[in-house]
Amino acid sequence: MAYSVVFSAPDIFYADYSVSDLRTVLEGSVILKKKVKVGGLTLGDGNIYVQSMLNIPYEDVEGNVNQAVQLEKAGCEIVRVSVPAVEAAQLIPAIKNRISIPLVADIHFDYKIALKCAEMGVDKLRINPGNVGSEDKVREVCRACRRYNIPIRVGVNSGSLEKPLLEKYGSPCAEALVESALNHVRLLERQDFEDTVISIKASSVPVMIRAYRLLNEKCDYPLHLGVTEAGTERMGVIKSAIGIGSLLCDGIGDTIRVSLTENPLLEIKAANDILAAAGRGKNTVEIVSCPTCGRTQIDLIGLAHKVEEAVANVHKNIKVAVMGCIVNGPGEAREADIGIAGGNGEGLVFKKGKIICKVREEELLPVLLEEIDKL
Repeated sequence: MAYSVVFSAPDIFYADYSVSDLRTVLEGSVILKKKVKVGGLTLGDGNIYVQSMLNIPYEDVEGNVNQAVQLEKAGCEIVRVSVPAVEAAQLIPAIKNRISIPLVADIHFDYKIALKCAEMGVDKLRINPGNVGSEDKVREVCRACRRYNIPIRVGVNSGSLEKPLLEKYGSPCAEALVESALNHVRLLERQDFEDTVISIKASSVPVMIRAYRLLNEKCDYPLHLGVTEAGTERMGVIKSAIGIGSLLCDGIGDTIRVSLTENPLLEIKAANDILAAAGRGKNTVEIVSCPTCGRTQIDLIGLAHKVEEAVANVHKNIKVAVMGCIVNGPGEAREADIGIAGGNGEGLVFKKGKIICKVREEELLPVLLEEIDKL
């Protein structure tokens, strides 16, 4: 099993260490993270990978394939599909033949479905070991995963917590979620299986945050972050931004999913926005803009929306400022790679706080886009 080391510092960074190197690492100064291969990706390597899930009925194979292709184009890096029946495993090769990102099969209750998906070449299984039956059945799944080099994500949700734990704790609190997850992980470990990723999602954001923080202290497996049943786009994005974003700022998490009752394409947009806001963006333009006030003499609100729309498909790690006046202008936005600041029917274009030129209001957007192309 390979490891990464996460240094607990304001600027988090990762490094690879051998087993002998790890003996020299001071206790408490780092978090040792196992590395888990998922297709061509490695969870625990310092990157945060964006996930989503298909929501087309499994009988519609072509619909699932098309949605998977759309998600990959939108920036999804790992896609999951529900496989509720053995015959639904036909989705695995059909989807994998059309995408280049890893495919995860979501399995519940029937271990035979997991075995079939492993045989069909899935890149990862998402299961709850406690609901696939006896330990013998879990052993069969672990054996198949070892044979095909497939990792398992242990998924625990607050809404499906085991009755004994609910009785013990009185509610699906953070401690109950962590105990459930670790019990499932130990079940896999008894089968000599450690190629594992863990998620412990809750619909309560404070519970979710506390649960992941506790789990991060107790295990070294890669963590998949998410707020379950987050809701429709408005509140779902807010809940996910608070929950996932807080943990990312703590240096916790290896892969994320924003769970929305919406088109899955919106999950990818929200996830990338959260990553950018947390300082972990990948080829994502971050826009900063002032809220406007009585000093604003141009249509800054309309301009900011036009800039956002124009850079939606720009894949660069840059910060773009859209400011309303000289007060909130080049000086305040000097950290931006490129920016504009409005005046009386005109505006300034600046890079890293230094003014490049003054142009008319209608020229601000095209000149800004020209400068972005040069970066």
